[in-house]
Amino acid sequence: MDSRIGELRCKEVINVMDGSRYGYVGDAEVDLQTGQIQALVVPGRLRLFGLLGREEERVFPWSAVRRFGEDIILVEDAPMALTGRRKGKK
Repeated sequence: MDSRIGELRCKEVINVMDGSRYGYVGDAEVDLQTGQIQALVVPGRLRLFGLLGREEERVFPWSAVRRFGEDIILVEDAPMALTGRRKGKK
């Protein structure tokens, strides 16, 4: 199945181990030297309708991705915690 990076934004990330639904892909980390995707980033949920900001983003390494479907991406591992590396970047 062929897929473009722009189409990833329409796919929901679901954990195959416990059925957790993390949300929709918001971004992808790409290695510019090789052109390969390194990780998928799912934005955190809004807290109190966005008035209190967002939860932390969830990052799924490419090795955690198990299967792509028409509208979902199945992952096997828990997301990596962000250590502030995306904070303040545009």
